[in-house]
Amino acid sequence: MNTEWGEKSSADLMSRYVSKEMGCGVPKDGWRICLAHEFKEKRKPFQAKDVSLSNVLEHVGLGFRYLKWWYKKTQVEKKAPFIDMFRAQPLRQIYGAPLGGIGGGTITRGWRGEFCRWQLNPGMYHYKTVTANQFTVCLRRGGRTVYQQVLSVERPPTLQGWNWGYCGEYAFYHALYPRAWTVYHLPGQNVTLTCRQISPVIPTRASPVAVFVWDVENNNDDALDVSIMFTVVNGSGHKDDKSGGHWNEPFHLEKEGEAVSGVLLHHCTSVNPYTLCVAAREQPDREVSHQTAFSPKGTCSGLWSDLIADGRLDSPTGSSPPTPKGEKVAAALAVGCSVAARSRNCLEFCLAWDMPTITFGSREREHIRRYTRYFGSKGDASPSLGHHALTHYREWERRIDEWQRPILQDRYSLPSWYKSALFNELYFLPEDADVSGGVRSEDGGLPAQPAVIKEFGRFAYLEGQEYRMYNTYDVHFYASFALIMLWPKLALSLQYDIAGSVIQQDPTERLHLMSGRCSPVKAKNVVPHDIGDPDDEPWQRVNAYLIHDTADWKDLNLKFVLQVYRDFHLTQDSLYLREMWPVCQAVMESEMKFDLDGDGLIENSGYADQTYDGWTVTGPSAYCGGLWLASLCVMCKMAQLVDSEETHRRYRDILDRGRAAFDKLLWNGKYYNYDSSGRDLSNSVMSDQCAGHWFLRASGLGEGDYKAFPKEKIQSALKSVFDLNVMSFAGGQMGAVNGMRPEGVPDRSSVQSDEVWIGVVYGLAATMIHEGMKEEGMRTAEGCYRTVWERLGMAFQTPEAYCEKGIYRSLAYMRPLSVWAMQLALNSSQKDQATSARARATDEKQEPDLREES
Repeated sequence: MNTEWGEKSSADLMSRYVSKEMGCGVPKDGWRICLAHEFKEKRKPFQAKDVSLSNVLEHVGLGFRYLKWWYKKTQVEKKAPFIDMFRAQPLRQIYGAPLGGIGGGTITRGWRGEFCRWQLNPGMYHYKTVTANQFTVCLRRGGRTVYQQVLSVERPPTLQGWNWGYCGEYAFYHALYPRAWTVYHLPGQNVTLTCRQISPVIPTRASPVAVFVWDVENNNDDALDVSIMFTVVNGSGHKDDKSGGHWNEPFHLEKEGEAVSGVLLHHCTSVNPYTLCVAAREQPDREVSHQTAFSPKGTCSGLWSDLIADGRLDSPTGSSPPTPKGEKVAAALAVGCSVAARSRNCLEFCLAWDMPTITFGSREREHIRRYTRYFGSKGDASPSLGHHALTHYREWERRIDEWQRPILQDRYSLPSWYKSALFNELYFLPEDADVSGGVRSEDGGLPAQPAVIKEFGRFAYLEGQEYRMYNTYDVHFYASFALIMLWPKLALSLQYDIAGSVIQQDPTERLHLMSGRCSPVKAKNVVPHDIGDPDDEPWQRVNAYLIHDTADWKDLNLKFVLQVYRDFHLTQDSLYLREMWPVCQAVMESEMKFDLDGDGLIENSGYADQTYDGWTVTGPSAYCGGLWLASLCVMCKMAQLVDSEETHRRYRDILDRGRAAFDKLLWNGKYYNYDSSGRDLSNSVMSDQCAGHWFLRASGLGEGDYKAFPKEKIQSALKSVFDLNVMSFAGGQMGAVNGMRPEGVPDRSSVQSDEVWIGVVYGLAATMIHEGMKEEGMRTAEGCYRTVWERLGMAFQTPEAYCEKGIYRSLAYMRPLSVWAMQLALNSSQKDQATSARARATDEKQEPDLREES
């Protein structure tokens, strides 16, 4: 991409930083922003007024049906709709890396330091900044306090007894998930603080904890006593903070030769009660003190004066009384140490939260979170969680370094923006429910309960924070690369869950809002759209009232088959392949009915598929047809692996006929037409037209006997997409628009065709890399990264889509996890290059011998 533009985009985020101090141990790569930065562009969420008149007329029935459903859900049932078209989240350009491991909920700390996004109840987000949750520094010299400052740039109307308004021009934030660093230079004090935030997002005992390590650099000629105070409210800014009955208590835990102490904040709600824990490790030359309870309203000058007097808190014994209804309570923990002249020292804090048993919105059954296997499920695990975090975070960091180092040290072929995107897009994964238990049907060759389910439990993650459906399968198709590459057991667990639901059926008739027709909730041998809503009961109810009935979701079945083989290819788990094989056969058989004219190619009617729901299509399409051919390829390969020669011959015959029909109906000499209907817009250039080939290449196929598309046609199609959808759109600096007309203007025939889908763009970039178009692929993906993270202020809330101007849609979306498909493509390319190099070396070595013999 334009290097000068890229460097300017990154530099803008740090342009207001006036200090030369760069902190302690802050890495080179990642997302970096000055705390004084302000984003110039302010975008709004997609709303009804943004729909063109033609699309309004086309979907007027959907509008009436949705309004009726929305009213019933919100006004009668008093629940939050899983997609709320009237209350989209506004863009708040404040979020940083979330805290917490996989499966225990998350708390997000913004890049300016505020605690501002909460997901303690599984899948349910609320967006409240808790003003009193702060770090404060106290500097003492010669027994006298010389500086005390809340490390926040805000000036809130409450807590006026505290010293607010830290100058953001002296601080910056740097994120490389699952860690983040905030560097504060203290003006006039010659002291620099570096707060390192660490979460255990590694294949380990992923726990609901985070550690804050404060490195204190004293650049003065005399020693300083430094204290950091961490204040935390008992709650999350939710209305139940004032429900009454909450209480705090100090604690001390010593085991395995290590002691920690702090305060427990018991949040005693009737549903999903939890305990927050703020803790510190007791060490020589560290003083740990606390304030059990204070009211986070008014001036709160008493707590401020307590710290400023001697750099420590009073540390009262005993528990606080339960809060009266309408009142909140908070706690504080302070840790102090001496820092010699021209030297450095560090202070450590832990924040943990223990919500061991959870009920979803329907409250039908209780689930146990997986971390309780190690820490217990009685609700008394917070001290042990804090102790484990403070005594193990160095091991977490060692393993994080080992995982990230090979990519970060690649200075020559991988640009910095890509490294930031690769790791920082993973923020999405831990914000989901990991629920143990569950039984599988014996039908279709599946075991009653696969070993991976017994060991790792059931795993679910949201389509997005605004599109609140678990394991939305058409989107998981893209996002799954992160799971299978980093947490393969969770990926297989999810696949077994889907497989178990494929063979089930629910004949209950339900009105589908998109089509207006009634159909069964779940047909047999069809992959479900999703596994439910956290405000209901996941794994028991399929959502997607907005979408067509399950018989129309052609791409879901195909995506299941493609993922089964891709997962086998990357894990080499033969048992998994054999157990999934009968399910793959079942779903492929259910697809056969769409081969209406027997040419080996399935056809669409009304809509292309689930993924591109808004685009009307007739006949075979590039997207669905390509997935179908790729699935036939995969079935041929799997049939050979399971020694089913007859099945192999059958699918090979269909594949041969389908390939011929696909080329005849859709190839126009440069790319594959959107569909074969012959309509005015059927020759639009779809950015995702090579999705089937992408999955074949990601699975080690796509060549030789397992090729569905001619290589020269794929490369020509990718070049057309790059020239038109990328370079002819927004000056080539915003990624690839979904649909582009061959004359170089966006296709505006639907509400989705002129959008950029970040996750699709990362998949497109991966396809280009697989095909030797690395430069084009990186440039394509860079446009999305710089638009989201550097221009629009959407860090740690990457949306599903944005348009060239004005609007975005669905913040914090699952699909951009597909950035890991790019890394798989890069890895595959490196292996191919290494294999070619070895082959050349072998040939060169053999040549002299051959000449001598002749």
